[in-house]
Amino acid sequence: MDTHDQQWNLENGLLSKGPSSSLDGDTLHWTSRSADWLSVLRKILVNLREVVLGTKLCILFLAIPLAILAEHYNFGKPWLFTLSLLGLAPLAERVSFLTEQIAHYTGATVGGLLNATCGNATELIIAILALYRQKICVLKYSLLGSILSNLLLVLGSSLLCGGLANLNKEQQFDTNQADVNVLLLSLGMLCHTMPLLFQYGSEPGISAARSSLVLSRTSSIVMLAAYAAYIFFHLRTHKHFFNGQQEDHERSYNLDEERPVIGLWSAFSWLVGMTIAIALLSEYVVGTIEAASSSWGISVGFLSIILLPIVGNAAEHAGAVIFAFRNKLDLSLGVALGSATQISMFVVPLCVIWAWIIGMDMDLQLGILEVGSLVLSVITLAFTLQNGTSHYLKGIILLLIYTVISTCFLVQQFPHK
Repeated sequence: MDTHDQQWNLENGLLSKGPSSSLDGDTLHWTSRSADWLSVLRKILVNLREVVLGTKLCILFLAIPLAILAEHYNFGKPWLFTLSLLGLAPLAERVSFLTEQIAHYTGATVGGLLNATCGNATELIIAILALYRQKICVLKYSLLGSILSNLLLVLGSSLLCGGLANLNKEQQFDTNQADVNVLLLSLGMLCHTMPLLFQYGSEPGISAARSSLVLSRTSSIVMLAAYAAYIFFHLRTHKHFFNGQQEDHERSYNLDEERPVIGLWSAFSWLVGMTIAIALLSEYVVGTIEAASSSWGISVGFLSIILLPIVGNAAEHAGAVIFAFRNKLDLSLGVALGSATQISMFVVPLCVIWAWIIGMDMDLQLGILEVGSLVLSVITLAFTLQNGTSHYLKGIILLLIYTVISTCFLVQQFPHK
């Protein structure tokens, strides 16, 4: 075998071991290492192209190093808050993309649960950091805002866009999964309402704080038990309720993305790295939200309930709207309602229980405006989804309700107060 044949076999992985001169062995060893490095470099470039440059929000990735520089050189907390918020948007969207890539290897059911869980990674990390910083109001507001955003903004945009894209035919969806999610959201609504009613129902002059805390912790255990029952119901006993959603999900993978563009372990590595980046930027956001509120003259409630969830729900928002455009409302409902249900019935009570474990007092009590917004949103949602059909007017109404609620929180607290 001449040198040319050896080189060709080396580059194509077909080189057989055999006696060769010391010089040829060294040369081939160096060439083999160069080929390995080139292969690794090629894979890295492909991953960068698909993961970082594969989104229209890729320009916002520049906000991540800028946020780190703003923290290091003390540019000012409002600047740090703004850059961190901008950096979270593409990270949240890419986390959804990576979980979809992993779903190609794990299947649609596991992939759907993973997508719902990682889709709420931003909210969960912000909640954990706010809890450790003892910013209970920011924690409650951000989680409430995530529920309202999914129920009104994400679902409303999906129904509006789906209705406009399918004007000549009536959009229909399976009411089974909608009914199950509305029931769980109703239980969460009840558990948030009772502490407020308990406070106003107590005798004058008697503090109800301790009793409200016990009620909230008991309710949180009930909510976690209900969510565990829902997972068992979804995956084991009543799979047929969600078969239409799962089949649509699998067809969308087969039609739109015939095969994954990156490997399983590459996707998992990117997912871990982006989760770390989300944790870093979330730390900046939680630490600077009061300074940004004071600087901009906007209440912390508006920033936490409206602004943060819009960024955190970027992935769900984009995915739900795309599915609605393709007349796959079951998937849109699965994304929006599944995320809202997971926040309400899993993340919120988990934070209460975890605060209890670490010796902090956190309850489920919210203000009248917050509880009223949640109650009216869930009731409106139940009426919207009761007949299994959809049109663009339903989406418009949900978006207008979200606009009114957003305005309430915007004017709730004036800067001088």
